[in-house]
Amino acid sequence: MPRRTDIEKILIIGSGPIVIGQAAEFDYSGTQACKALKEEGFKVILVNSNPATIMTDPDIADRTYIEPLDVDILEKIIAKERPDAILPTVGGQTALNLTVKLAENGILDKYNVKLIGANVEAIKKAEDRELFRQAMLNIGMELPKSYTATSLQEAIEKLKLLQDDEYYYKYFGYKLPKDFKPTKKSSPFPVIIRPSFTLGGYGGGIAYNYEEFKEKVEYALECSPIHEVLIEESVLGWKEFELEVMRDLKDNVVIICSIENFDPMGIHTGDSITVAPAQTLTDKEYQILRTAAQKIIREIGVETGGSNIQFAVNPKNGKVYVIEMNPRVSRSSALASKATGFPIAKIAAKLAVGYTLDELPNDITKKTPASFEPAIDYVVVKYPRFAFEKFPKADKTLNTTMKSVGEVMAIGRTFKEAFLKAIRSLEMKPDTPIFEKLKNISLEEIKKNIAIPNPFRVFYIFEALRRGVSIDEIYDLSKIDKWFLYQLYQIIELEKELSKYKGKFLEDLEKDQKFIKLFKLAKTWGFSDKYLAQILS
Repeated sequence: MPRRTDIEKILIIGSGPIVIGQAAEFDYSGTQACKALKEEGFKVILVNSNPATIMTDPDIADRTYIEPLDVDILEKIIAKERPDAILPTVGGQTALNLTVKLAENGILDKYNVKLIGANVEAIKKAEDRELFRQAMLNIGMELPKSYTATSLQEAIEKLKLLQDDEYYYKYFGYKLPKDFKPTKKSSPFPVIIRPSFTLGGYGGGIAYNYEEFKEKVEYALECSPIHEVLIEESVLGWKEFELEVMRDLKDNVVIICSIENFDPMGIHTGDSITVAPAQTLTDKEYQILRTAAQKIIREIGVETGGSNIQFAVNPKNGKVYVIEMNPRVSRSSALASKATGFPIAKIAAKLAVGYTLDELPNDITKKTPASFEPAIDYVVVKYPRFAFEKFPKADKTLNTTMKSVGEVMAIGRTFKEAFLKAIRSLEMKPDTPIFEKLKNISLEEIKKNIAIPNPFRVFYIFEALRRGVSIDEIYDLSKIDKWFLYQLYQIIELEKELSKYKGKFLEDLEKDQKFIKLFKLAKTWGFSDKYLAQILS
């Protein structure tokens, strides 16, 4: 299909100031989109309030407005520039929310501006918790049981309903699942609170009692631009996965990358260590998620471009719940682009103006089309970076509200190599698995910090393994998948083997074949020179 000829001028809305949950990833995506559209001969109008970005460089867009991102300013720019279309999917949550407001205020109709990439109905369906639930149930996908509320009183009433599984299905008029067994919980807690139309889980949280529930619901209602919250049953401890999905106008759908969270459900993806491709899914489980993602993007109605879909999988029985979907380029899209070499934002921009996946070449191979799903023979680890030293009074416990201020990405042939590279790439202390401060801490304190998610939990796990705590016990405390824990265990076991050579002279070690074999293995696994020096003194 040739590119669209009914549009010539396209407005791109940037993501605004760099904040937790919406940072340089969207500058990366927006810059890619601007360049891709200019390549095709379109005139690109960019609006962004943040001048400290690549996308606001003079040669990126044809016209750049550094103005506050609000509806009134955007209307003035639209009236002056008269764009034919808006691409709302590369500016994060800010761009989506503003686009919805422009449509609701009649500004798009007034100036005859089209939406490309995703329409208002698709945005609302994915972002509005109630509409999303209805859409998922329409295609037979299960979600955690939940109710929406627009006031504290309504939230309290809905909280009580979460205790009755059978009532939930009757309340919404759903058919009972075939394997349904009626249960009535003695307590609805813990419960997840998710505000609608917010970024980075902003305003959300986990409530473990009524006092916390009231406090967190009131705050979430304030944070939601439509004053709506979702009261959701807890799936804490389930495994969490994301799929990056692309769709074109011919309804071709491809999965760009699978991403697995090292941490279980209950921690915001932005604060979790993540791994691509997914490491612990069987092929059957992956195909179930892949098929589900295809059904979801079609049901939501994202016409072209990329979307990010998150799933929870019960480690006991493989049951799958859909958690949420971003009908836009997301933080994870930037990670997936760099991990696979597939430029999601660039391809999304070209799909939005009429091209199809089979017409666009793969940037890496130069031979295969973009309709071929990327395959990688290496492992990518994303490790979040926190700056709690700048916010000493902040709660360091990790939950559903994002708190990290950045992240690093490391590539290795194995998970262990990529993981250890990521730790030292943070340029923070500790930069190896040895955290000196933990050596004098009691085992009870170490176990407590494994059970409660925090920025240093991995180092507490390393220390627990050194002291002989079993993988099973660490799993019971953290719910981190045993496969990941076994990888950390192997690192510590090799550390112990190498420590037997502590203090020996180099000329003696050079003659020891067993040591040479262990040393080579350590370097293969990503042991840094500093880490080896700490082990061997």
